[in-house]
Amino acid sequence: MVLSDFMIILCRPSEPGNVGAVCRAMKNMGLSRLRIVLPRKAELPPGLPPQAALDQGLLRARAVHAEDVWENARFFDSLDEAAADCSLLIGTTRRRGRHRKNVTLDPVSLMSWLKERLPSGPIALVFGNERTGLEDAELDLCNIASHVPVSADFPSLNLSHAVQIYAYELFKTFGLPAQRDGAGPDGIKGEWIPLDRSRVDTLTAEITNTLESLGFYKNPGREEQARFLRDLISRAGLTGREGKYFSDILCKSARLQYQNEG
Repeated sequence: MVLSDFMIILCRPSEPGNVGAVCRAMKNMGLSRLRIVLPRKAELPPGLPPQAALDQGLLRARAVHAEDVWENARFFDSLDEAAADCSLLIGTTRRRGRHRKNVTLDPVSLMSWLKERLPSGPIALVFGNERTGLEDAELDLCNIASHVPVSADFPSLNLSHAVQIYAYELFKTFGLPAQRDGAGPDGIKGEWIPLDRSRVDTLTAEITNTLESLGFYKNPGREEQARFLRDLISRAGLTGREGKYFSDILCKSARLQYQNEG
């Protein structure tokens, strides 16, 4: 499963600035498939095409370099039509009740569930209108409900903020390349990626080998010190670059010692 398997569906959005911000949030996280269920014709001024209900100037101003997401968006008259080719619909909502889903997953739990089961795509995350959210009938079409845990004092999230949260979790789960310390296609320059256990053991062995070459272990105690160093390095969360730098310092010290003795 990859990011291209996922799409965002907005049901009856009314604020063009929100839609523009959604486009930007999506592009930030590698998502490009946007579908919009247009407002009902009865809600529009007479003779106005549905897309025109969203002010293009404000929408594009908020999109900022993500206008292509809007330009490639597809428009539908109902969620049923928008999701006709989807294998899984995930409805986002904070409300539960008799005619709504009784169980929901938070975004992190949702990603774990998706990663474990790897359903075939396309998969849609569905977001409701800014003021009313998803209607009962729209949520009923969804297979799973999801919610963002928020303060009970102010539980309503801005539409674009909600999309950003889910887009970020999707990118972390399905969009990030295999991580390595450093830059390039397999890593993100400057990102803190602590050494895993095998690399901690390797670094510990390099350090204790260097210390042994300096005559540090004339008495028993290497194994005890190796345990100490392994635990210390793990708790410190050294990156690969930091571990190599630390090891190089000791190696250089050893070389200087040999030169002085020579």
